[in-house]
Amino acid sequence: GPPASAFMKQGPLMGSDAGALTRMFGQPRLDIRETTVRKLQFGNGRCVLDAYLYAPARGKEPVVTHVDARSPAGADVDPLSCASALQAK
Repeated sequence: GPPASAFMKQGPLMGSDAGALTRMFGQPRLDIRETTVRKLQFGNGRCVLDAYLYAPARGKEPVVTHVDARSPAGADVDPLSCASALQAK
């Protein structure tokens, strides 16, 4: 089945905007913008975190609504643990 992170609806990153993520983790490795979604990817040697940002309403700043995290080898990891690892410079 899907990873547990696919069902994550709340957490410390939920509702954060791109500026807040950049202040926490530094410049993203990827910044992909599509019509309705923006994906920011942050990573180091310990984990990779993908944050998906959607605008809550027309004209509003996009905010995180979903997060996925994995090890460099691709195994699912806890997003909160990954976020902590990314902040430990």
